[in-house]
Amino acid sequence: MMPGLVVGGPDAQPDPHRDRQWMLEALGQARLARDAGEVPVGAVLVVDGEVVGRGFNETIGSTDPTAHAEIVALRTGASRLGNYRTGGVLYVTLEPCLMCMGAMVQARVDRLVYGADDPKAGAASSLYAIADDERLNHGFDVSSGVLADEAAELLRDFFKERRRG
Repeated sequence: MMPGLVVGGPDAQPDPHRDRQWMLEALGQARLARDAGEVPVGAVLVVDGEVVGRGFNETIGSTDPTAHAEIVALRTGASRLGNYRTGGVLYVTLEPCLMCMGAMVQARVDRLVYGADDPKAGAASSLYAIADDERLNHGFDVSSGVLADEAAELLRDFFKERRRG
């Protein structure tokens, strides 16, 4: 986190029970993606203890390369809040990519919580640490590994099935 950064409301403070609860919702979104033939990644945006945005990967079905779970959740949250600066905590089953981390900076999220690491494209800690980059005008806390095994298993099973098909 950037020095001197004031992190938003009580949702932004780590709480293992609450983080697990919201990550279970994100996993539900990931299952919806899987059922739609999309890479199973899900996200929920929580502001003041309430889910204001949900999303799952829709890149294939919408023919939109930006329709990642995080972007969909941020878009729906911003629309519901009437403000592109959503704040809040974004729960995502897979470590976000560079595009999604950039969107979180623009949305001024207070905190990111993700499940499985993404060593090939992760921009929260694996390849980059965007939220900690002091050159940017906004930073935020990142928590990882919440229900990581469950998230990774969804992805493994999805790609195993794809290779068979």
